[in-house]
Amino acid sequence: MGMRIKHSLILLVVLGLLSLNTFGQKKKKDKLGKESLVLIQTDFGDIKIKLYNQTPIHRDNFLKLVEEGLYDSTLFHRVIPQFMIQGGDPDSKGAKEGTKLGDGGMGYTLEAEFVDSLIHKRGALAAARMPDNVNPEKRSSSSQFYIVQGRKFSEANLSGMAQKQNYNMKGQLMNEFFNRPENKAYLSRLQTCQKEKDDSAMQLLMQEIEPLVDREFEPKQIKFHPRAIEAYTTVGGAPHLDGGYTVFGEVVEGMDVVDAISAQSCDRNNRPLKDVSMKVKAVKR
Repeated sequence: MGMRIKHSLILLVVLGLLSLNTFGQKKKKDKLGKESLVLIQTDFGDIKIKLYNQTPIHRDNFLKLVEEGLYDSTLFHRVIPQFMIQGGDPDSKGAKEGTKLGDGGMGYTLEAEFVDSLIHKRGALAAARMPDNVNPEKRSSSSQFYIVQGRKFSEANLSGMAQKQNYNMKGQLMNEFFNRPENKAYLSRLQTCQKEKDDSAMQLLMQEIEPLVDREFEPKQIKFHPRAIEAYTTVGGAPHLDGGYTVFGEVVEGMDVVDAISAQSCDRNNRPLKDVSMKVKAVKR
C-alpha cells in the first residue's frame, strides 16, 4: 500500500466517511439430502425454486411461512431491471396504489448464513434485510426475499469490485481498531499526528498498526472463486451482494417469468404500477 493510500485511508477513518461494508464468511453444516422445492405462482407464470440444505435456518423458516400461507396475495413490491425482484412483505396484501412497501415482517430476524459457494448468480433466491448501520450482524428479514435477475460482468469489473470492497473493509477494521478501549494510546497518537500534520509520525504509526489490522483483514478479504467468476461472466448476477446477504435457494424453472416481472413499469419506489401478486406452495417430489 503506497503512502498516498495510507494517508487517505487514515483520513477517511478519522472523518468517519468509510462505508460500513464488512463481508463475513462462515459456513453452516447440515445433513444434505434432497432440496425442498417451492412454486411461486403469478399472472406471468410459475417460478420453481429449490431451497438449499446448507442454509437450514432460512430454508425451514421459508417453508414454515409457505405452509402458513403467509405469502399468498403478497406482491413483488420492488422491481429493478438487471438487478432483482423483491417480495414477501406482509403489508403488501391489499396495499393501496402508490403505498411505499418494504418495511413489513413477522417481528423477528434470522441469523445470517453465509456460505462461500452460494453466490448471487442469476436466479439466486436471497433474504432481504435492514442496512448495516442498524443491522451490523446482517441478520435477515423474517419474510422478505428477492430473486436475482442481474447482468453479466467482465473479469475486470469483478476485480475492481473486489478491490473497492476490500479497501472499504480494511478501512472499517482500522476504524474499529482505533475505537477499542485497549487501543486508546494508538488513537491518541493518531489524533496528535493529524493535529500536528506530522507525516513521518503518521507513517511510523501505520507501519506499527497495519500488521495488527491485517490479521483480521486477510481471512475476510473478498476473492472471487474461479467458479463465481465463470458464473458472473457467463450467466450474470449481482456479485456486489456476496457475503452481505444470505443466499438460500435458486430458480430451477421460470427465469423467463422473473425477466417478465423485471420488465414491468414501476413508480418512483420501484413498485410495479400494475400489482404483481403471488401464491406460494411447497412442491412434493
